[in-house]
Amino acid sequence: MNANERGQAIERDPRWAAVLARDPAADGQFVYAVRTTGVYCPPSSPARRPRPENVEFFASAAEAEAAGYRPSRRAREQARHAALVAAACRRIESAEQPPSLKELATEAGLSAHHFHRLFKAHTGLTPRAYALARRGRLVRERLGLGEQVTEALYAAGFGASSRFYAQADRLLGMKPSAYRNGGAATRIRFALGQCSLGAILVAQSERGVCAILLGDDPEALLRDLQDQFPRAELIGGDRDFERLVARVVGFIEAPGIGLDLPLDVRGTAFQQRVWEALREIPPGTTASYAEIARRIGRPQSVRAVARACASNRLAVAIPCHRVVRSDGGLSGYRWGVARKQALLEREAREAQATTPGEADAPPPAR
Repeated sequence: MNANERGQAIERDPRWAAVLARDPAADGQFVYAVRTTGVYCPPSSPARRPRPENVEFFASAAEAEAAGYRPSRRAREQARHAALVAAACRRIESAEQPPSLKELATEAGLSAHHFHRLFKAHTGLTPRAYALARRGRLVRERLGLGEQVTEALYAAGFGASSRFYAQADRLLGMKPSAYRNGGAATRIRFALGQCSLGAILVAQSERGVCAILLGDDPEALLRDLQDQFPRAELIGGDRDFERLVARVVGFIEAPGIGLDLPLDVRGTAFQQRVWEALREIPPGTTASYAEIARRIGRPQSVRAVARACASNRLAVAIPCHRVVRSDGGLSGYRWGVARKQALLEREAREAQATTPGEADAPPPAR
């Protein structure tokens, strides 16, 4: 292949568009190397753009280095920053008490302000929020093993029980004793129904709607709910509750009516950031996993964003169906790609119907 053919092949590669746009959302997905300089760079590098015939793409920095390329100054800086943040995360995770921002910044050799900004750019969380999320995860794990609440909270690094209980509802989604007992003493109303997408299960706790599940087998949906809260008191919905289910079904059939319901959203700090970003995607439009990762300040966490989408138990209310691959293609969906496509097509038709066409436009001024 001659230089002209190589250049044309690179220009057809979608990764070249990311390089031209210096897209930070593409960082971590690949690097590009330049034959004439012998260096490789992240897609967002501000360096002068090379000629396409001199470019090679690699899936990782390690592959580029194995091919004989060395990191650019920008790539070295990014690697150093990533290593500093990774070291700070290990420090937070291994400490009995969360280290202060000043301690973490001093260990990284940076000012507190610079380190705080760097940490949030790489993790999407502040050091304090990261430490809280980590302790919340430890509490959930220990309660799941049957430990007493007091033992679990002190083992997770909460210095006082008052601090833990002040945040227990946000960390666990229910009282600690109820979480420890698999949802015991938690009352969850539910109802099964049918919609154009198949079977549907809607469940509601005291805090709000906690599950909207779709599938082919109603019994499988009920088992899914039971597995989530094996000791909760599941109560079949009455006529009032069935009206709520009808609202959910109506929203599925006609997304334009909206779904303004209180939600009981339970997940890690990262998952909740992803889910909040999903709820900001307007009906009739889509966003890529990379775009969502960029919106939450975690451009290198595209796979983690995909996992958060797959963990969503509130179909349509948290619209993970509006997230697609960077090339616009449909990827996996917890309730089946066919349902995802049907939802997107329905929303697109409604959006088109509400957009004034040429026939509705006012006549030109004379």
